[in-house]
Amino acid sequence: MLKGRFAVFVRRSLLQLGLTFGVGFFVAAAVCFIVGNVPKNGRGGYETPVMPQYNEEFEKAEAEQNAELLAQAEAAENQEPELKPLTYWTYRIRPGDMIGLIAEKYDISQDTLISVNNIRASRLIQPGQYIKIPSEEGILYTVKKDGETPATISQKYDVDAVKCAFVNKMGVDEALKAGSAIFVPGAEMDSITLSEINGDLFRKPLHSWYRLTSYFGWRPSPFTGRRSWHGGLDMACPQGTRIYAGMDGRVAETGYNNTYGNYVIINHGNGYKTLYGHMSKIDCVKGQWVNTNTVIGRVGSTGASTGPHLHFTVFKRGKMVNPLSLLG
Repeated sequence: MLKGRFAVFVRRSLLQLGLTFGVGFFVAAAVCFIVGNVPKNGRGGYETPVMPQYNEEFEKAEAEQNAELLAQAEAAENQEPELKPLTYWTYRIRPGDMIGLIAEKYDISQDTLISVNNIRASRLIQPGQYIKIPSEEGILYTVKKDGETPATISQKYDVDAVKCAFVNKMGVDEALKAGSAIFVPGAEMDSITLSEINGDLFRKPLHSWYRLTSYFGWRPSPFTGRRSWHGGLDMACPQGTRIYAGMDGRVAETGYNNTYGNYVIINHGNGYKTLYGHMSKIDCVKGQWVNTNTVIGRVGSTGASTGPHLHFTVFKRGKMVNPLSLLG
């Protein structure tokens, strides 16, 4: 009986051992197959002490090809940009349009639109008006004297003379007559001229509340009632209100006279000067450099005045101009 049971136990043990060995062998074989097909991080195999052989002609051809590609890349880098002819298209002003918005819409500068269309006051453009939009940025330049050339004009604006000559279909050194006009690609208007045209050349000289009591132009005299010329703006406000420079500049004169009372004149360059009159106090001196945050005096009623106010005049090359067209 015991002998029979022992025989069964032996047979079962041998069967389990055989199954375990078979499964293990299969798993080991699969692992070896997978591992044998995985790259070994680029490491080499059976190295030898002998120098490897190579094809000299192949190496030479490869070097020549690399040199050719390098030369092509350098040539492309140094190649002059392609010159394109200047073209224009027409745009009709719509209600609500402003020069700045049109310029942004067509990805072009305000300088370009203002110069090409000879706009003198950008705030006065009207719906229905047509303007020209050029294919590139630049300004229209009026020749000042006989003999100017695309080369000399381009030098003034520090732009490409060849491109200037090309878009105007003329030679770089071709002489021009006074009064003729050419398009100067890449050129910009000076900031003062641009601000003047946009109507924001000067900042208001009173930064607090005031009331306009007299405008620029003809008016009845406050003393006689007769028609008289008024060359500035009268800005009524409390006595002692701070007065600021309308634009950066240098104080050209301070003083007193019977008309303007205590007054200050500032020279801003580009032909512009401003006058501030009827001050109760002057807070600057001749020769002082001032800006739009500099207090130059206080509002008063000195000189020919009927009450506390600032008289503000703008001169352009010695002539009075309407300050309202230049105040931002």
